[in-house]
Amino acid sequence: MAPPIPGSGLAKGLAVTLRTMTRRSVTAQYPDVQPELPPRTRGVIGLFEENCTVCMLCARECPDWCIYIDSHKETVPAAAPGGRERSRNVLDRFAIDFSLCMYCGICIEVCPFDALFWSPEFEYAETDIHELTHERDKLREWMWTVPEPPALDPRAEEPKEIAAARKAAEKAAAQAAAEAAETAETEGEQQ
Repeated sequence: MAPPIPGSGLAKGLAVTLRTMTRRSVTAQYPDVQPELPPRTRGVIGLFEENCTVCMLCARECPDWCIYIDSHKETVPAAAPGGRERSRNVLDRFAIDFSLCMYCGICIEVCPFDALFWSPEFEYAETDIHELTHERDKLREWMWTVPEPPALDPRAEEPKEIAAARKAAEKAAAQAAAEAAETAETEGEQQ
C-alpha cells in the first residue's frame, strides 16, 4: 500500500467546505412550516393509566427524579366465596416535571406493564417553569398521539406467547369438538 500524499487530508477537507459553500441554504420558518420528524421521535411521555400498577419502577430508576407518584391501597373483595380479600394500589397522582427531564427514556424501558410511551408531540413550551410539571390528565392526552408500533418482520419467528396461546386454543377447540362428537354419538345410540 502506498503512503498517503502529504496534505491530501487538508485538500479533502477544503473540497467538502467548497461544496457546502456553493449550495444554497434552506431555512424552514418553524411556526409556519412544521418540521418533518421521524415517526418514533422522542417528544413527550404519554401515560396509559389503565396499565399503571403503581410499581414505582419508573420513579426509582429516573436519574433526574422528575417523576412524582402518589397512591393508596384499596381492598378488593374476594372473587369466589371462601376466598380472601386482596389489596391493590390505586394511582392518585402521576406527574412528570419536564423542566428536569432529560428524555433518556429509562422510565419507558423499565416499565414492565407498558404504561409509558414516547409521543412525537414537542410543542409544550410554557412561560412559567412551574407549568412544565404535567399531571396525569395531560400525560393521558398525549397517549392518543403515540404512533402505532412498527409492523413485525413477516419472516420473523412467531412470538412464544402467541404460539402458546394458539396451541392452547387449538387444543381447547379439539377437545370441544371431541366432546360434541361424543355427545352426538351418545344421543344417536339412545334413539
